[in-house]
Amino acid sequence: MSRGENKSPEALKDLYAYDAAEVADPPRTFVQILRKIGPGMILAASIVGSGELIATTTLGAEVGYVALWVILLSCALKPAIQAELGRYSIATGETGLAGFNHFPGPRLKVNWIVWGWALMILMTRFQIGAMFGGVAQALNMAFPSITVNVWVLLLYGLTLALLLGGAYERIEKLATLKVAFFTLLTFMAALLLTRHPQDFSWGRVLDGLKFQLPAGGLASAVAVFGITGVGASELFMYPYWCVEKGYARFSGKRDSSPAWRWRALGWTKVMHVDILASMIIYTVATIAFYLLGAGILHSRGLVPNATEMIPRLSQMYTQTLGPWSVYLFYPGALITLYGTIFAATAAESRIASDLVRLAGGFRAGDYQTRLWWRNLFICILPGIGALLFIIFQSPVTMVKVGGVAQALMLPVISVAVLYLRYKRLPREVIPRRWITVALWAACTITICLMAYYAMLTLRQLVP
Repeated sequence: MSRGENKSPEALKDLYAYDAAEVADPPRTFVQILRKIGPGMILAASIVGSGELIATTTLGAEVGYVALWVILLSCALKPAIQAELGRYSIATGETGLAGFNHFPGPRLKVNWIVWGWALMILMTRFQIGAMFGGVAQALNMAFPSITVNVWVLLLYGLTLALLLGGAYERIEKLATLKVAFFTLLTFMAALLLTRHPQDFSWGRVLDGLKFQLPAGGLASAVAVFGITGVGASELFMYPYWCVEKGYARFSGKRDSSPAWRWRALGWTKVMHVDILASMIIYTVATIAFYLLGAGILHSRGLVPNATEMIPRLSQMYTQTLGPWSVYLFYPGALITLYGTIFAATAAESRIASDLVRLAGGFRAGDYQTRLWWRNLFICILPGIGALLFIIFQSPVTMVKVGGVAQALMLPVISVAVLYLRYKRLPREVIPRRWITVALWAACTITICLMAYYAMLTLRQLVP
């Protein structure tokens, strides 16, 4: 397929360009606002995956209830950074990478933060590979005649079939379905956990909120903070989904008029509701996963490992819902992990094609070429992840490798967001003081925790 041959309906409309015909007043009632949310659901589909099903439950299995406060802190703080990135894209019409590309510092076609994203995405292929492996292991248990590696290749083919030429609406609908299904199932299992006094008590939950450090100390707590909730990769993703949903196009191109300001602030309010709704969903899911890991797996000494990850995780359900629930867990694990592959690949292929544009690969208005590059990256990015699993065959370790890369990128994003807030954000949409205070708190805590984590990581690497 040549760059100009994409004839899908999506190719007829540039989702990254302003169109006067699309300028629209923001919804006024809460019900109308709810009908316009969506980017957060795609983000939640990406979040509720390896970080929660694998990393969060593994942490609970390792340390028990003691790190619950870290989970809550992670889920509550980083949305302030996410909201500022969304606000910037709505007000300027720029994509996430385009905004970060304004940051001062070394440049090679694009600046160092943009290249930092590219390096991080290469490292997070380990996480994608882990999710391929988790789904493949579940399918292999159901159909043992097909090997795990063959299932990985079949799943890679499914990814191409779903995403090549896929428009925003398809991704949003599938992501919402995925989030609703497994979040509800996991919440039910966690709720039933409260009926098992040998594994759960509210006293233990309160102990987990006392800011105590897990057995691994602050290093373990910081690692959890970096990998749960909105991670670095999701912070890069969110502005793209806001742009494709249309928040910036509906606001219209900035002209500093009172009408433009009213529309931009109105659509920013919609974005805030979108972020809040998704935050509630993934926070509930994350806490549920963690409590199941701490209550069921920790008390039985069952820490997920490379070869028995899925069977051990399934015990969170069989010990609460009953043995029959294993038949719910396996489809649920498949949907959860594969849904993250789907949502992450959809976003990362868009960001990667934008990097090519920023580096001079094609002009901003050439939407068909943007789609051509996006489809190319849809083929490449999950393929690397599938190959890494076939080579390493260790989902838990692979999730942690990708998590380290995201954790180290978080302070960079925090500093860059503050730069955009004070140097690039249009004055007409400057947020209220309490929002700015929340942004500073989120950025400061994130920078300090991740700087400490980076120092510990370097000490381990350097004798």
